[in-house]
Amino acid sequence: MDELVVSTVVYVPPRAAYDLLVDFPRYEAYADHLRNVVRRSGDGGAGTRYALRFAWWKLTYTVESEVTEVDPPKRIEWRVVNNLDASGRWLIEELDDLPDEAPEWADTATRVSFEASYDPTSADEGRIGLPRFVSIDWVVDRLKPAITSEAQRIVGRIVADLEGQPREVDLTVERRS
Repeated sequence: MDELVVSTVVYVPPRAAYDLLVDFPRYEAYADHLRNVVRRSGDGGAGTRYALRFAWWKLTYTVESEVTEVDPPKRIEWRVVNNLDASGRWLIEELDDLPDEAPEWADTATRVSFEASYDPTSADEGRIGLPRFVSIDWVVDRLKPAITSEAQRIVGRIVADLEGQPREVDLTVERRS
């Protein structure tokens, strides 16, 4: 399994961060490769399922994910239930002190982390529609950096939405294979 962790500090209370993150259909506006939320079943809490249509390069792929657990305003757990072996979580933690680099207007700070574990080779090749002479291994080699940059882009855009203005976002990115 590969693991990816992207985290940053936002200058809003934990509940504001949680409320935005649990509203998963909104992610379509943040992600370049998420084309649409095809279907939603549930209220956003545990048991809610989403069918998500992704597109990258010449490939399109639909996965179904499920929210497995929520602990407002601290955590949102999810897993992919078909076509890919993946799971993850959003973690939201209020910080006791403002970081030195906090904007002048900030009066609270919250660390937001996106963590995902996935096996890129577990994708159902029959549902991907690979072009002729293109192997899944070739796709996986090129997809790993795309996944990292997409996660960074999503978190950066979420910060701008949460705080009501864009700013340079300091992201911590960890990748483990």
